[in-house]
Amino acid sequence: MFYSWAAAKFRERLEPNKEKIPAHVLQVIEEELTKLQLLEASSSEFNVTRNYLDWLTALPWGNYSDENFDVLRAQKILDEDHYGLTDVKERILEFIAVGKLRGTSQGKIICLSGPPGVGKTSIGRSIARALNRKFFRFSVGGLSDVAEIKGHRRTYIGAMPGKMVQCLKNVGTANPLVLIDEIDKLGRGHAGDPASALLELLDPEQNANFLDHYLDVPIDLSKVLFVCTANVVDMIPGPLLDRMEVIAIAGYITDEKMHIARDYLEKSTREACGIKPEEVSMLTGSKFIVVALRYYR
Repeated sequence: MFYSWAAAKFRERLEPNKEKIPAHVLQVIEEELTKLQLLEASSSEFNVTRNYLDWLTALPWGNYSDENFDVLRAQKILDEDHYGLTDVKERILEFIAVGKLRGTSQGKIICLSGPPGVGKTSIGRSIARALNRKFFRFSVGGLSDVAEIKGHRRTYIGAMPGKMVQCLKNVGTANPLVLIDEIDKLGRGHAGDPASALLELLDPEQNANFLDHYLDVPIDLSKVLFVCTANVVDMIPGPLLDRMEVIAIAGYITDEKMHIARDYLEKSTREACGIKPEEVSMLTGSKFIVVALRYYR
């Protein structure tokens, strides 16, 4: 029968990583598998249970990427990806060096602050590459529904887990670098306070037992490295800001903009448009100044 086949499929998926799955999660999975075998395949409860098991068994319980704390490698990656920003790079390299001494980078929350377009998201991606962590980004600008972070309860039709659970399934490791964009633009509506939900997500004292409403089992997020971005630090809720190490990124002067346009953006823009080098004339002198002043921050 179909429901027996479905249960067998989930057991098969469990087998390779069964030893890494926490005991309390295994107990819930076994209870749901037993329940699945007793349900009619045509019932709505069958689909709800199957979807729930699909999420529980697809998460990377105990799977971690090997972190790389090579400071020289990190410096090379940061220099490859970004021009200038010497002070910012030094702060990031200090962070990685401390992680090397401690053997872990957990417990720190970096907040990159600065005007739009200065490379905050790109720097977060470079940190992930330097540390050999998977990268996941989601924006909380204007977010007013707590369910986006903590998920919907399974009693709701079309219920889904929150962004963090979706992230873990997407990247396939339990220690990614998660970039939370526009944290200074959090909303607040009738569906709860997202700032409080984010505090539970980010706080090292709480996130070892993060509870998503959909999964309803504690998840250990203590190995996740969180990097936030903001335009205006003063707009970040106080309890969140208190837990962050803020790294300010200023705008660029004209000379720096010219270097960025010539050494970084000219090539990437040409590749994005599918244009070969011989098919376009290089920008020089005054043309670079016009581009730098009109289009780059």
